[in-house]
Order: sequence, then C-alpha cells, then structure tokens
Amino acid sequence: MGFWAAWILLLLIGASNASIHDYKKEKFIPQANSRFFHGGSEGLYASNSQDLNTSSSPDISLKGKSFIRFADVTFVRTMESASKQNPMQSTAGLVEAILLEVKDRDRIGGSFLKSNAICCTPDLADAGSCTLGEVIIKRDSNDDKWPRQIKTFFKGNKTEAAMLPETVVINKTGMYYLYFVICDPGLDGTVIRGRTVWKNPDGYLPGKVAPLMKFFGFMSLAYLLLGLVWFLRFVKFWKDIIQLHYHITLVIALGMCEMAVRYFEYANFDSTGMRPMDVTLWAVTFASIKKTLSRLLLLVVSMGFGVVKPTLGGMSSRVLLLGVVYFVATEALELVEHLGNINDFSGKTLIYLVIPVAILDACFILWIFSSLARTLEKLQIKRNMAKLELYRNFTNSLAVSVLLSIAWIGFELYFNASDPLSELWRMAWIIPAFWNLLSYGLLAVICILWAPSNNPTRYSYLAETGDEFEEEGISLTSGGIKITGDVERNELLYGLADEVEEDKRE
Repeated sequence: MGFWAAWILLLLIGASNASIHDYKKEKFIPQANSRFFHGGSEGLYASNSQDLNTSSSPDISLKGKSFIRFADVTFVRTMESASKQNPMQSTAGLVEAILLEVKDRDRIGGSFLKSNAICCTPDLADAGSCTLGEVIIKRDSNDDKWPRQIKTFFKGNKTEAAMLPETVVINKTGMYYLYFVICDPGLDGTVIRGRTVWKNPDGYLPGKVAPLMKFFGFMSLAYLLLGLVWFLRFVKFWKDIIQLHYHITLVIALGMCEMAVRYFEYANFDSTGMRPMDVTLWAVTFASIKKTLSRLLLLVVSMGFGVVKPTLGGMSSRVLLLGVVYFVATEALELVEHLGNINDFSGKTLIYLVIPVAILDACFILWIFSSLARTLEKLQIKRNMAKLELYRNFTNSLAVSVLLSIAWIGFELYFNASDPLSELWRMAWIIPAFWNLLSYGLLAVICILWAPSNNPTRYSYLAETGDEFEEEGISLTSGGIKITGDVERNELLYGLADEVEEDKRE
C-alpha cells in the first residue's frame, strides 16, 4: 500500500530534473563570515570548439559547446531587510554567483592569505588583498576572469533582485561547482529561486553518468543475445522443460526490459535535460523486480527446487515474504537515487535506505549458502554424482561472485572516501556498471548449468526417481522394499529417516 502511495505522489510531483537544477526558495547557510548556497556540481567536458569568450548571449549558437546557463534566477530578501534601505539607492545589497573548477577551490576564501574568512574583511581590504563586502578570490594567472564571479545587486528597497540571463561556456574538462554567496549581514533570511542549466557538448547527461547510456545499450544487446540462445533451446526441448526454466526465462526477460528502458531513459535525459517521470519509474520498477527475482532464483536453486525436491514445502511462504520485503526496500532506494537531482539527495535519507537493503542481501547470502550445504549433503548421501557435480560448479561460481562483490565493495568504499569532491568523476560510472555485469554473469552461469536439453534427468526431480533408487540398489515391490547389492538396511533406513526429518524441519 505504501509503495503505491509513493508512486502516485511522485506522479503528481511531475518530471524530475538533473542537469536542470531547480531552486525553490532555498535558504542560504551561514559559513564563516558569509552566507552561501550550493547551486550544483557536475562533471563537464570541454566544448568541441574552444572560445576565448566564456560568456554567450542567447543569439549565439551553443551547438557543440559545454555551458552553464542562469535562467530566471531571482533572490528574495525579507521585508525587514528591504525596509532599511533608501529607495533611491542603486545598489543596496550584493549576491555573488561563484563558478569554479574543483581544483581551484583554494582560490576562494582567505586560505591563501592565511585567513579563515570567505568575505573580505576591513583589514584585508586595507592591505589591498580584496574588495570589502565581496568574496575573496585569487584569480588564475592565465585567466583573470577565473574563477568566475557574477554580481547581482538589490536596488533601493525592493525585495527581489533578478540575475541577468547569462551563459558561461566551459572550455576545460573538469568537475565544476557553483556557489551563491552573500557577504552583507543585512541580507540574512534571503532565499533563492529559479534554475541553472548544465550541458555537455553532446547532450545534457552529467559527465559522471554519460558513459552509462552506451553501457546500457551494450547490456541490452547482451541480454538480447542471451535471451535468443535460451529461447532457441527452450523451444527445441520444450517437452523436457521444468518449472525452474520458466523462472529463468522470466529473469532474462526482465533483464532485457530493464536495460532497454534504462537506455531510453538516459537517451531522453541526454536530449532534453530532464528525466521523464513515467520512464524513470518503469526503469526503477523493472530494476527492483529483476533484482528481487534474481535473488529468489539463486535461493530456490540452492534449495534444490525441481532438482532435489519437487516443491519448497513449508518454506514457500518464508521465501515469498523475504522477496516482498526486499522488493519494497530496493524500490524505495532506487526511487531516492534516480528521481532527484544528481547531487541533491539527502545523505542521511540514502543511508537509512541503504542499510535495510544491505541487511536483506546478507540474509539472502546466508540462506543461499546454508541451503547449498544441505543440498550438497543430500546429493552425497544419495550418491547422485551428476547432480553433485552440477551443484559443486554452481557453488564455486557463487563463491567467486561473493568474493568479487566483497572486493568491489571495498574498492567502492575506498573510492568514495578518497574522492569526497568527485574529482575522479570520469570513473564513477564503472561502479554501477560492475553490479550489472556481475548480475548478468551469474544469470549466464545458471543458464549454462540448467540449460534445457533432451536429458533432463541430470536436474529434474521427477525424472530422477527411478534412476536414483536404482543407483542405490533399491527395488520397489508389492511386498515392500527389497535391499539388493552392497547397501546395508540400517544405512538406507537411516538415510530415509534423516531426509524425512529434514523435510519436516524445512
């Protein structure tokens, strides 16, 4: 119920922006001797054609250029602040927009002057180091206009001041930050509204996720190829299909849909600068369903469903409950990650959503490996070497994937800890790409191990009954069970009793 309520609420909100950063009466935060607002940060590639003039008017073509455009940005101060000003004053309060590359962060503020101040103080002004009432900026020796400083003044006793429309052309590849700063204490309580548009030379996709569009296109083809091969074998041996094969088919189909929808979502985002709400919701939902069913597939395979046992018995409700809880937790996390501005989601909110998903993933891993241990033990008791080898190969593949996951989580933690300002933004796309590749690899392994064939006795429970009992030297007669060969009666009875007792526990 909560999921559908969240879905309807998001539909009512409208399209979500990313490269278009919206400001909806946001407040300025006190910092040192200033008040500032973080207007956005994104990785931008250099324009295809270099231009010494970094400012552009609306009538100049921006095709092939990377830029940041200020659109309808307006500052609103309080009535109390406005009433203290002379109506005839031409400049009665200053707000500065500071645009810089992350490597130039030390050029903002008084750190190079051995001061903690961000705004110029009377002492520094008297020394000729800066202009009183403005942000302290150390200009680049190669470009006296960089970091970029755009000033907007309030006039007289008006409560609003609008920035002039301006577009800043980006000629260097880098991670860019935009701050709005107020140095005048009389402007306390000022808020900002409007938006800024950030664009790369080839589209609106932020630089840190732009490679993912091509990656999702590649993965769509990979799932299509896997689905085609699986479908051909499915049709060829359809008479020997077991229920597990339908589950695998569903996961492959969901993978194809997820990758295709992701690709079209990013393609639309790249061309318009906005994430379409409906497409993004479908992409998020496909991803959550596929993740849930993939984990359930690993779990039921590990339990021996359709291979060692015909049904899950009393465990079905527990498996279903874990799947539903995991879907809800994953859906909530995906919504927060993909339906907000690229750099605008709350860190605390994300942590609260990541922790439940991580705990549930741990539950899946523990349950999968404990189930695998019991399944391998059963097959050893039954001396079914073909199926034992099948499950050993599956166990080894799963163990390798878990080790890779642990190693990658360690790398991801190190990457995020060592790059708090996203200076390595051009490598960021490989983190989500790895998880998609790992999921695809595990699915491919399952498809290979449990591929439909004209010899289903190697994995089908129903087909194994006669062969298995023949292997163990048991023949069923009207008079009961007759023991033949070298198998001792007490060993057989112990094995059967143990199996019945284990089924009851499950």
